[in-house]
Amino acid sequence: MEDTIKSSHFSESKVPEVTLGFWIIKIAATTLGETGGDTVTMTLNWGYLAGTCLFLAAMVVLVAAQIRAQKFHPALYWATIVASTTFGTTMADFADRSLGIGYTGGATLLLICLALVLGLWYRIEGTISVNSVSTPRAEAFYWGAITFSQTLGTALGDWIADTGDMGYRGGALIFAAGLAVIAALYLWTRVSRVTLFWAAFILTRPLGATVGDFLDKPLDQGGLALSRPLASAVIATFMVACLLLIPQRAGQHPGANRAAERA
Repeated sequence: MEDTIKSSHFSESKVPEVTLGFWIIKIAATTLGETGGDTVTMTLNWGYLAGTCLFLAAMVVLVAAQIRAQKFHPALYWATIVASTTFGTTMADFADRSLGIGYTGGATLLLICLALVLGLWYRIEGTISVNSVSTPRAEAFYWGAITFSQTLGTALGDWIADTGDMGYRGGALIFAAGLAVIAALYLWTRVSRVTLFWAAFILTRPLGATVGDFLDKPLDQGGLALSRPLASAVIATFMVACLLLIPQRAGQHPGANRAAERA
């Protein structure tokens, strides 16, 4: 999709600058989403539907607070990301397993939903760049795309891990390799930065899920055998430490100028 930026209204974005720290915290958030979602649906036996409703409610409240905020607030932003990835975990499990459409059906349905949101966002706003996320309408599209990308990433992770007995280790290698390719394309090509951002955003979700599996899988399966609540607490602590240590500021994002120059 062409990343032409038609709007000249680029006030300070309400999403953080995309740096290495952004991706580290993003992977931690997706890991927390995996272990937190499984804690509620499996450890606490809520089931996929009830867990999905719980996290959907939390996500709606946080997205509304994010949109009402007048400027970028790191804690609010990352809490909303955690809510979206936790909802994505339970929603993907519900679509794949409870609806009976399987991994292929679930991933295809979510890919269509994500494409529709991005396509509508581009048609109305003229860009799907995160640099434009400074108005309520753009934020609504942004969080819709974020939610579907998180859910799609979960479905892809489950699909790869459970297909051909690849397991979480094989899945982690595949998604890490995919992210390495995206990093290479970012460093050494002029491939659309907007496209690379969304591709990386999707792939970091299943990578985080495999890290979550590593934390709570039994020792004889190569994991650390942490309970899901304990794994969630460890990752939440790591996230808080990262937010305290890694500078958080609103984007302008890397690649924005080059994207604008190509417009």
